[in-house]
Amino acid sequence: MIHQYKNNGYNIVLDVNSGSVHIVDDCVYDMVPLLEAIVKTGITGDTAIEAVCMACENMPYSSEEIKEAVTELLELYEAGQLYTEDIYENYIIDFKKRETVVKALCLHIAHDCNLACRYCFAEEGEYHGRRALMSFEVGKKALDFLVANSGNRVNLEVDFFGGEPLMNWDVVKQLVEYGRSIEEANNKKFRFTLTTNGVLLNDDILEFANKEMANVVCSIDGRKEINDKMRPFRGGQGSYDLIVPKFVKVAESRDQMNYYVRGTFTHNNLDFSEDVKHLADLGFRQISVEPVVAKPTDDYALREEDIPKILEEYDKLALDLINRRKNGKGVNFFHFMIDLTGGPCVAKRLSGCGSGTEYLAVTPWGDFYPCHQFVGNEKFLMGNVDEGITNTDIRDEFKTCNVYAKEKCKKCFAKFYCSGGCAANSYNFHGNINDAYDLGCELQRKRIECAIMIKAALAEEEEGFTE
Repeated sequence: MIHQYKNNGYNIVLDVNSGSVHIVDDCVYDMVPLLEAIVKTGITGDTAIEAVCMACENMPYSSEEIKEAVTELLELYEAGQLYTEDIYENYIIDFKKRETVVKALCLHIAHDCNLACRYCFAEEGEYHGRRALMSFEVGKKALDFLVANSGNRVNLEVDFFGGEPLMNWDVVKQLVEYGRSIEEANNKKFRFTLTTNGVLLNDDILEFANKEMANVVCSIDGRKEINDKMRPFRGGQGSYDLIVPKFVKVAESRDQMNYYVRGTFTHNNLDFSEDVKHLADLGFRQISVEPVVAKPTDDYALREEDIPKILEEYDKLALDLINRRKNGKGVNFFHFMIDLTGGPCVAKRLSGCGSGTEYLAVTPWGDFYPCHQFVGNEKFLMGNVDEGITNTDIRDEFKTCNVYAKEKCKKCFAKFYCSGGCAANSYNFHGNINDAYDLGCELQRKRIECAIMIKAALAEEEEGFTE
């Protein structure tokens, strides 16, 4: 499968199955689809060159230019970097039979929150249920479950999530201490992370987080007026002025690494590139601003008619990030981070995000769900910390959730980068985890195109890119 597109003056050709990316001139770009059709019939070499030349009579290229272009493309084909076949679909049966190894937990340490974010899927921290704080005993059992079900895996991840985790900070500290105490005996290493709105953040908490948390996610939407509209306190007051100085301190105290500020854009700020720029101008170097996922009836929900504007904003943002990097003020934008060096990961192709199998969410009272977005939906209750996974049917269903199980993914060039998208979004919009959230897919494809273009532009700047 080939995907080719033009962006910011670059002609980009992506060989989907190998992950190879080629930046080419106009002649080569126009030859790519012609040669693909010929190669698929089994014709190569001089015969293929002659066939392409015959098909190019009305194109503004000389016969020598065409022959040179096709020769280059044939060399890439022979090298396994163009027109490659997908050889991984046959591994699905074996992959379904694999032993389930849990490697990460999302601990809902607090089903409560001190903000009233309008778009919160957790309903101000309640998750369709009662407000509650996780006890140390429940958290301890969750960590024991993770250790017992992680097989030979050494590195394990635990995210303290909410609601707002800092509302149950003493238990967070106790669980970190307990986790550290069982690492050596079990040949495990915990990687703890924290997601916070920053309201309760102080110097003591930050000192502990900098010692024990591998990553800290700081929630902020961008410009003051945008953030305060969507992320107010329960009384309606804005949170921007309180949290910005705290988050700046987080970033600086962690040397601009191992954290990121995470925002959400909605129909209210389709010019979200300005929010990313604002966060960058505040000094943040690790930034994520993501599209809201909401019911169509919500006034802030993204709509199909918003898509052209959003795609335009991604292009504007990509150019701004390139300029910042060239001026020595580089920013990592989470959705534009892409690894082109090793090709698509086979395991990611087949396992997606790992929800329901490798990754589980744990409620304050110890119930297991496939991920935080399914919490509260009893159809997806998988078990609990006392009995383990009791509903294995759900686990088996998620084990088969991958790009080959989704019709919409089969012909999509982005499938090996998004790994089939979010199962929760698919279920919420279509009632099926093996469908896809169409608007989200459209935006994901654009982000991947921008990410590849940024790589090309920066590589060209460093004179390290070869066609």
